[in-house]
Amino acid sequence: MTPTKVPAMKNNAYLVFGFLALCWGMTFLFNKTASSLISPMQVVTVRVIMGFLPVLAFAMVCKVLHWQHLRHMHHFIVMSLLAATVYYLAFAKGISLLPSSVAGMLSGVIPMFSFIAAAIFLRSEPVNIRSIIGLLFGFAGVLIIAKPWESGAFGIDLMGGVYVAIGSGCVGLSFVYVRKFLSPLGISPIALCTYQLGISAVTLLLICDFSGMDAIFTNWKIATGLFIGLGMFGTGIAYMCYYFLIGKLGAVKTAGVTYIPPVIGLLTGSLILDEPVSATDIVATAMILSGVFIIQSGRTPPSSANTTSPNVRAHNLPERA
Repeated sequence: MTPTKVPAMKNNAYLVFGFLALCWGMTFLFNKTASSLISPMQVVTVRVIMGFLPVLAFAMVCKVLHWQHLRHMHHFIVMSLLAATVYYLAFAKGISLLPSSVAGMLSGVIPMFSFIAAAIFLRSEPVNIRSIIGLLFGFAGVLIIAKPWESGAFGIDLMGGVYVAIGSGCVGLSFVYVRKFLSPLGISPIALCTYQLGISAVTLLLICDFSGMDAIFTNWKIATGLFIGLGMFGTGIAYMCYYFLIGKLGAVKTAGVTYIPPVIGLLTGSLILDEPVSATDIVATAMILSGVFIIQSGRTPPSSANTTSPNVRAHNLPERA
């Protein structure tokens, strides 16, 4: 490779980095607007199906799907619940109850939940003073946003916050599950995504109540945001961008993308949906992201075995809402 091609590839990677951050950040807006017309489960069903299609096509082009993977179907089912069905449903329900800007801000805790799950279940993630400080800093920001001591117009819907916490917890557990059970199998991350989204799509098609779903087509802007923005780009293409970045920039630099979607969620909620955002909310968001940074900067570097595993690298950063 010539020297001139290396900077060009890096520049392309950073363009994809920005595009991925935008895709994930806009999911709060698309979730919120769609939930004004149809139920959260209907939103998630469309999201997963539309996200599954490009991932399936990409996996088939890459020829990473193999019949022998079916022996691990029980693992794929668990991952479909943790990293897709329950995760997306919890966030969709939370976003329907909260301002999208608040949901975006609260989503900044996802890496903290991943760290907590890893610290509990994985010996490679020891807890130290720095990580404890980061957790305290981050969760203090969450409390400032949630305002559990207030009610009515001054506080947020606590059940909405609980749903966001459940979704974040699912992501944290999915991270641990991949590290413990799927990484040793050597299955391509793209194949794993295809299986988990495919199983999730089938599950949702079986349990979803489709009555009244045609209401989404009464507003084509909202429908486009759901099908294309949230489903195809925010879920399917975002997966592919994510794995591209892992390969080009590495897991550490790619992890930086987690700091941007909460900010985009805050901005889109405020500027597009005219949701109220106070200076206190901005400070609290900064506290959450600072807590995440403190945790990640203080983590023990993974062993060489983990570093070389594509599945470990691919799932060091959880998917966004």
